[in-house]
Amino acid sequence: MMRCKWCNLKNEKYIEYHDNEWCRPNFDDRYLFEMLILESFQAGLSWECVLNKREDFRKAFDNFDIDKICNYDNEKIQELLKNKKIIRNKLKINATINNSKIFKKIQNEYGSFHNYLKTFTNDKMIYEIGKTTNQLSDDISKDLQKRGMKFVGSTIIYSYLQAIGVIYSHDKECFLYKEN
Repeated sequence: MMRCKWCNLKNEKYIEYHDNEWCRPNFDDRYLFEMLILESFQAGLSWECVLNKREDFRKAFDNFDIDKICNYDNEKIQELLKNKKIIRNKLKINATINNSKIFKKIQNEYGSFHNYLKTFTNDKMIYEIGKTTNQLSDDISKDLQKRGMKFVGSTIIYSYLQAIGVIYSHDKECFLYKEN
């Protein structure tokens, strides 16, 4: 079975993610939050690196409980910095706490983070391959940055939109390829 070129066929987690999660619409706010945090940790690294540590991230970050993360203190930050099972980048850990608070404000403002995203997407899926940014990722990135989020550049947001199923990008050779 042919898969997207980027999918490491020697990594079961990667195959599972590619086949059953990537580009599939999932607009549950808890999932949207988890993926935004994980994508921000990907900055400068490979998605495979983050994906391999996903379960450890879930444990370290209280199963991505936004209320808990919003209240992380210096003691928790130090604990995370010592956790060798996750990506120990202080800027990204601090950004996670900051971004959690902003994510929660957006939820309160729009009723859900998905409702916020719909103001940009009109609840439509985009089918495109071979890109790392587009006007949609540019616009969402700019707005999130204006609200104070960190590690949410256009490339990260584009990857995020692929991950949550707003952008459908399976390669033409992939068994999951389809057009709208």
